[in-house]
Amino acid sequence: MTTPTRQTSAGAPGGGATPSPTGGLLLSRSLPRFFEPALLLVLAAVVGGALFLTGLFNVPLLAVVTLLAYMVTITIASAVVENGRKAKDRLVTAVVYACFALAMVPLVSLLWTVIVNGLQRLDGYFLTVSMNGVTPSMDAGGVYHAIIGTLMITGLAAVISIPIGLMTAIYLVEYGRGRLKQAITFFVDVMTGIPSIVAGLFVVALWMMVFGPGKTNGAAGAIALSVLMIPVVVRSCEEMLRLVPNELREASYALGVPKWLTILKVVLPTAIAGITTGIMLALARVIGETAPLILTAGSSAVAINWNLFNGQMMSLPVFIYSQVRMGNAINYERAWAAALTLIVIVMLLFFVARLVSRFFAPKLGR
Repeated sequence: MTTPTRQTSAGAPGGGATPSPTGGLLLSRSLPRFFEPALLLVLAAVVGGALFLTGLFNVPLLAVVTLLAYMVTITIASAVVENGRKAKDRLVTAVVYACFALAMVPLVSLLWTVIVNGLQRLDGYFLTVSMNGVTPSMDAGGVYHAIIGTLMITGLAAVISIPIGLMTAIYLVEYGRGRLKQAITFFVDVMTGIPSIVAGLFVVALWMMVFGPGKTNGAAGAIALSVLMIPVVVRSCEEMLRLVPNELREASYALGVPKWLTILKVVLPTAIAGITTGIMLALARVIGETAPLILTAGSSAVAINWNLFNGQMMSLPVFIYSQVRMGNAINYERAWAAALTLIVIVMLLFFVARLVSRFFAPKLGR
């Protein structure tokens, strides 16, 4: 009996086998790299022309129809040229990019609208004068007093919230056990969902009990913001501390370092980048609050007030609200410029947070 031998092609270089037309070549076929962007451009042109001829052309409809046509076309083309698995992969990829674009549309639209309308009045004069002595219809005045109030109120809220929130998170991660930990976690979760106006009413009631009715000032506003900020700081810092590997703690304990010093020298520096980001998110959460500040810090201050504990204090969100409520063109311009100023302040805070994360995070060796 003879043993069957494999048939090889003598024409293959080096005596190797030639790939079968139904095997390796089919498995190696794929769409060109330029096919996807070219297909998207062609479909956009075709759909745009069709909508223009029918008189239905508008940008949102063009984007939706082009995207749907692209999903169908790329799936069919991939199934014909490549295989079913690759076609599903391309379809899911298109859906993911579409969801990302859909999520970016409101953000880009909001930023564009604020920038276009805010730049009409935003200048050095607007940023360096207050509304003291300016009537609503006058083409004068600025937002300097509101910037000072926002920075001072938010700064005091951060001074109150960050130590309380961070130490609470350390307790929950490093020391907490049993029912006390469960109770703290429960109340933190409940406080996270408290409406902002409820925090303002709580501080108003507290202020009336301690100082009597009618006592509105920046400190009351800062306490109201801290009620909203503390649970966000606790939750974000807790998650960052849980990400620190236990091996680092155990290595420190093995060297005889006490627990409190391990937390101070090992755990916190390791998680400093995430903790800083969480604190900035909490600040961004409260810096734009309006309702609690109207109730606690007042809404009629027009002059610069450097004393958090005496008199009403204006803030940027309340300034925007008060200007929009007046309803004429000049007030709308002031409101847009103040909104752009608030966005710039938030961006600067995140820039500072990135610098802190970069310079204070532990350096990783090679």
